Amino acid sequence: MSVTKPIRVMVVDDSAVVRQVMSAVFSREPDMEVVVAQEPLIALRKMNEAMPDVILLDLQMPRMDGLTFLRRIRSHAIPVVICSAFSGANTQAAVRALEYGAIDIVQKPELGLKTFLDESAATLVELVRAAAGSRAAVRRETEDEDKRRASAPTPDTLTRPRPRWGATPAPSSDRIIAIGASTGGTAALHKLLGAMPSDCPGIVVVQHMPAGFTAAFAQRLDETCRIEVREAKDGDMICSGTALVAPGNHHLLVQRRGEAYYAQVRGGPTVSRHRPSVNVLFHSVAVAAGTKAVGALLTGMGDDGADGLLELRNVGAPTFAQDEASCVVYGMPKAAVACGAVDGVTPLSRMSQALIAAAQAPKH
Repeated sequence: MSVTKPIRVMVVDDSAVVRQVMSAVFSREPDMEVVVAQEPLIALRKMNEAMPDVILLDLQMPRMDGLTFLRRIRSHAIPVVICSAFSGANTQAAVRALEYGAIDIVQKPELGLKTFLDESAATLVELVRAAAGSRAAVRRETEDEDKRRASAPTPDTLTRPRPRWGATPAPSSDRIIAIGASTGGTAALHKLLGAMPSDCPGIVVVQHMPAGFTAAFAQRLDETCRIEVREAKDGDMICSGTALVAPGNHHLLVQRRGEAYYAQVRGGPTVSRHRPSVNVLFHSVAVAAGTKAVGALLTGMGDDGADGLLELRNVGAPTFAQDEASCVVYGMPKAAVACGAVDGVTPLSRMSQALIAAAQAPKH
């Protein structure tokens, strides 16, 4: 009888409290074992003894920062989850870490052991289990990103064939593309939005991400895409050639007023365990836009967005899910397929074309 190898979780953090909290969380799971390192050089030595399956990584540490460590271990294609506090420089570093291959960000526990264990431990354990199963996908993402960086234009040759946000009023969008993503979604959105033409329909996005990171993430997307990308603000008009990203810890909804669509940013309870919730966005888009909407669910754990995508399909909107082979975590798309919410299962490399074609198709 074979024995399943436990998931080896490495926590790299210079805070003794964080190491204690994480050890308490993972040590009580029968399928996990935890090893800690108070800084990256010690982590590298321990990795020579036994490779971890998942790494939880702080960013600000002595002797070597988290970004440098992440680049050092990139070739190993180990799933990395950033465990970071919310502060200015750290926020920018966390967004960079996602570009360097980290698959998700979680808030560093600073409210005390009991509060963290009560409120966040189950979600963190679920995330680590999902990350442990994503190593092949992480390796593919690493290889693809290396190729992209090698062929990317230099800043001198990169042109953006449209004015910056707010320079001239953009036309309101007749069609809307609604996108939901979670674990692994930041890299997926870089690819998908980066392939969108500058005159694409207005796009609304929910990416599960803690408050404090979404503005920096949207800004980074804006720097690398032909379309305008920014964090949504309440009352923003949804315009062609633009994408609005839901702010962390707030729901994003769409409302129609006359011939135009507007963003609503709201608080309220979590839905499907999330705020922002993809289901909340999709439900509102189904009501506001109906057949003029297109919906897509990208990589992510859990099932947020499946019910909302089904509602979009039921009102006649084309719906898509990222295929398993290109997902880092095939959770949300799988749930959508299982409940009959999906018209087309599409590789990430062809998702932008599929969404544009569906938005341009005649509506009857």
